[in-house]
Amino acid sequence: MKIDIPTNHPRYSSLMSREKIVEGLHNLVVTESGLIAHGRGESLDYFLGETTADFGREACRVAVAKLLLSNHAVISVNGNAAALVGQELVALSNATGASLEVNLFYRTPGREEAVEALLRKAGATEVLGVGEEASAAIDELQHARRIVSPRGILIADTVLVPLEDGDRTEALVKLGKTVLTIDLNPLSRTAQKSNLTIVDNILRALPLMVEAAGELRNRPRGELQALWDSWDNKKALARALTYMAQRLLVLAQEQA
Repeated sequence: MKIDIPTNHPRYSSLMSREKIVEGLHNLVVTESGLIAHGRGESLDYFLGETTADFGREACRVAVAKLLLSNHAVISVNGNAAALVGQELVALSNATGASLEVNLFYRTPGREEAVEALLRKAGATEVLGVGEEASAAIDELQHARRIVSPRGILIADTVLVPLEDGDRTEALVKLGKTVLTIDLNPLSRTAQKSNLTIVDNILRALPLMVEAAGELRNRPRGELQALWDSWDNKKALARALTYMAQRLLVLAQEQA
């Protein structure tokens, strides 16, 4: 059931995101475990003050630069990402030329089709990784996320994996692919193993990436390459951890 949330509610954005996730559960897009994952991420967003820090904005721009530089970029879409930012994922795909591919840990009956339907309703003209089209596999993995499209993730040089699990990130990196991720936890395996980690809430990061794509897509390749070459993910993660630690220290001191 939809809840009427006043726009002036102090937790409006947070409550609306929860409603999207719950709606996704009822529409087969999200699984029960997805509810847990969303709550975990939302709690970590408190450490950022529920705002996008400078390192998050920088990471969004550099990630877009890499998507634009790539010969075959793919945006991997799971249930939570589709439920929360389906329209923005389609917009980013259109702006960068990256393909959209459904990739799910739990491929329950009808679920991948439900994610595809959501993306198509948001304007996607092609969605990979659904049904018989997902006919290839990543040998390094044993669970359902090994199943990929032979026209998508299997041959991709760059993969954007928002809200990802760590073992698939590691497998993709080992295969020589550049992995970009969005993760509110700078200590997760996904964040640590990716080539670029956007430490931010996906609800804020995706619109920033779409905006950056509009700004960068006509820039010279040399300028985009310079942005990518300047990126140091370990330093970026250190900045995120320092920011969180200092913010928590200030808040603790205010309570004393």
